[in-house]
Amino acid sequence: MIAFQPSHGASESSPRPWSRLTPAALPRAAVGWLAIVSALALAMALPGAASRAVAQAPSAAENPPAARTDATVAQPLEAQKSAPRAERAAPPAAKRLPADVRSTHTITLADRSLTFQAIAGSLPINDGEGKLQAEIAFTAFLADAAGDARRPVSFVVNGGPGAASAYLNLGAMGPWRLALEALTPSTIAPTQPNAETWLDFTDLVFIDPAGAGYSRLASDSEKLRRDFWSVEGDAEALAVFMRKWITAFGRARSPVFIVGESYGGFRAPLVAEQLREKQNVGVRGLIMISPVLDFGWRGGGRHVPLAFVSRLPSMAAAAREQREKFDRAALREVEDYAVGEYLRDLMRGEGDAAAVARISARVAAYTGLDFALVRRLAGRIDMRTFQRELRRSDGLVASAYDASVTGLDPEPNAARSRFSDPFLSAIHAPLANAAVAQYRDKLGWRTEERYHLLNNAVSSQWVWGRGRTAPQVVDELRGLLAADSSSRVLVAHGASDLVTPYFESQLIIDQLPAYGAADRLRLAVYGGGHMFYSREASRRALREDARSLMRATLAAH
Repeated sequence: MIAFQPSHGASESSPRPWSRLTPAALPRAAVGWLAIVSALALAMALPGAASRAVAQAPSAAENPPAARTDATVAQPLEAQKSAPRAERAAPPAAKRLPADVRSTHTITLADRSLTFQAIAGSLPINDGEGKLQAEIAFTAFLADAAGDARRPVSFVVNGGPGAASAYLNLGAMGPWRLALEALTPSTIAPTQPNAETWLDFTDLVFIDPAGAGYSRLASDSEKLRRDFWSVEGDAEALAVFMRKWITAFGRARSPVFIVGESYGGFRAPLVAEQLREKQNVGVRGLIMISPVLDFGWRGGGRHVPLAFVSRLPSMAAAAREQREKFDRAALREVEDYAVGEYLRDLMRGEGDAAAVARISARVAAYTGLDFALVRRLAGRIDMRTFQRELRRSDGLVASAYDASVTGLDPEPNAARSRFSDPFLSAIHAPLANAAVAQYRDKLGWRTEERYHLLNNAVSSQWVWGRGRTAPQVVDELRGLLAADSSSRVLVAHGASDLVTPYFESQLIIDQLPAYGAADRLRLAVYGGGHMFYSREASRRALREDARSLMRATLAAH
């Protein structure tokens, strides 16, 4: 599913951006960035939150996340000495998740059959004294390849923060798939063998970070939440998990790839850096699905034009799909307009009547919205307005995650309407049920713990960092591509996604050098939205692009 994080400072020892200062202590601009990131993460993590969430800066935290060493989360000695007496005296936490279960399966597809092993289980994350801090649940699928320890292994995470990996597992990559099209909250649908599974060319390890899926923190202490539910802590914990999994299953010779969606895409370069710098694990490539690369592009209001520029092509894509099929080439015209005449007229300001008249006519034509409405908004269409107005005459509202998908407006005649996202809210219950059924029935891994497909508690308590700089992972991408000439990165987007618009990533990628070859960092745009893999054609195209990336990186060695 969905999600994002903040950025890093100039060096490992320098203060990380965002979380340790209270909003009152920050300049007004910094508070604005905190509010933007918090609101966006909430909108991406919670069904319907885009219509209900109020931007809220994250709470202050006085101490940085404890550093993780080896298989541990190490607490500084000074912190141990100053810990409250009750916390020091607390008995060691015990594991609650069941033992790993390994099983063998075969799926039969139209053109082939696949035999593979499945492992459902968990790995512990401990502190420096060996005390349990978290249990991280995973599902691994390993193709029956005579125990080839050199076969690629891909670690897969979703976003939120607080989202389980069931979205990519059961929606796109795993051996079984739940059809996400035309679901309703009450739909009960079985999974089917997935013709687009990635098991043909890589083993798969789906990870649920602490608080997502069945993964859990060992206690409810505020410090433990702060350590794991933070930008730095999350990346460190995932890197430790990956290193431990590689060791436990004898995969030190396997090429490693990271696949992440939404906030999972944003965290992928951070985890890769942690693996390289602290866990002695190199990463061959990243596949970032519907990510944000730099929150700084999202501005602080109507006076910042980049948000309007980056979203206009996605609005045009959604409007076009009301009439005809997706065509990537057909979006070139609106892209050229967005960074050309549109941007120039936006920069002239709302006080320039001629500029407003020009962009109002063009924006109305591209988006299909009423000209009078667009003129009243000076050609600057926000996401919420587009969702409500695109099909308002039909009593429908559009999804922020895929604006080509619509649902009934609960208040069609009201000036304003509060509605859950038509796409995200529809798939939530069926997908969660399918994930639980896969664990229990197909894989034989049973637990009484609650399964969290999207854990609202994680996103609402996320520690976003500290400082005044908007979060971004462009620096980490630069570092990965510069440090390893064989590494490659695929940034994949759906054309009609308003939450993470593809054109925003395109404009950022265009600012980076070639690093030896232009195709080492590539943007791919598919039909669909945030979870564009719900469409068969887009799911197939993503699979082929991922396979090509892995082949290219392996051929370079």
